[in-house]
Amino acid sequence: MSAKDSMAKEYFADNARFADLCNNILYGGREVILPENLKERDTTEVLTALGLDKKTIAVQKLRDIFKNASIKYTGKSYVVLIGVENQSDIHYSIPVKNMFYDVMAYGNQVKETAKKHRKEKDTATSDEFLSGFTKEDKLIPVITITVYLGTKEWDGPRKLSDMFGDVDEELLPFIPDYRINLLAPREITDFTGFRTSIRQLFEVLQNAYDKEKMQEVLQNDEKFSNVDRETVEAINLFAGTDIDIDEKEEVIDMCKAWEEQKNEGRELGREEGREEGRIRQAKITALKLQKKGHSIEDIAECVDFDEETVKKWLVS
Repeated sequence: MSAKDSMAKEYFADNARFADLCNNILYGGREVILPENLKERDTTEVLTALGLDKKTIAVQKLRDIFKNASIKYTGKSYVVLIGVENQSDIHYSIPVKNMFYDVMAYGNQVKETAKKHRKEKDTATSDEFLSGFTKEDKLIPVITITVYLGTKEWDGPRKLSDMFGDVDEELLPFIPDYRINLLAPREITDFTGFRTSIRQLFEVLQNAYDKEKMQEVLQNDEKFSNVDRETVEAINLFAGTDIDIDEKEEVIDMCKAWEEQKNEGRELGREEGREEGRIRQAKITALKLQKKGHSIEDIAECVDFDEETVKKWLVS
């Protein structure tokens, strides 16, 4: 598992951030899903089926994050299963990937219900017995959210039909489609609906490609003067910044740190030239990632240098 995958899972698994993310996507920022009403579920999805040779085969997939959400809204109570899939790069077959997760989650619900009926021997008709599911049985809805943590614009598919070639239009009504629930920072137009510091993470990712815009965002949003350590670490990893983090600090003033980094960059440019400055910053980032226990392979991918070069930096 890469450093980015590990960081994303740990970061969004926090119930407050998970609830904030879901509320923004599903309820327009209204505080409907509460952190205390979230419960962890096993992220491993296993589904068994009969193969062509009549032998049972098992398919196993591991979700990034999967939680049970109890929702009280409009005077009613609801239960829904919500999964989050983090993408640091664009995934060009994401509709199939997410659809498979959802199908397995529904399949497992049917399997567990059938197991319960067999144990209790309470099916009333042969149809219910063969189905393993009665007319009264209900499925818990499953929602999968894709969080894109890249700095480029998302140009991947957003639904299954985007992956088709030419199709007879008369056939389209008969072909089930599947749409992904995508959150891409470059597409967010209003950040005020976020209640946690994931707002700062997404704002930086949206503007990471333009240093002038980044500067403007940091100067105009006072929330950047008080950002939790985990979010700054996530910003450094996903946006490619190198905000200095004091090991003793749990809250960082990103406005001040960014200005100091910018001034250091200017000095590096004058003393060593642009390329030398880039290498020096990459070395600093590599050393920080090594202290956190990341592998040489992951560090090389993050700083965009080959593994042999990174090894030399870390042993020198």
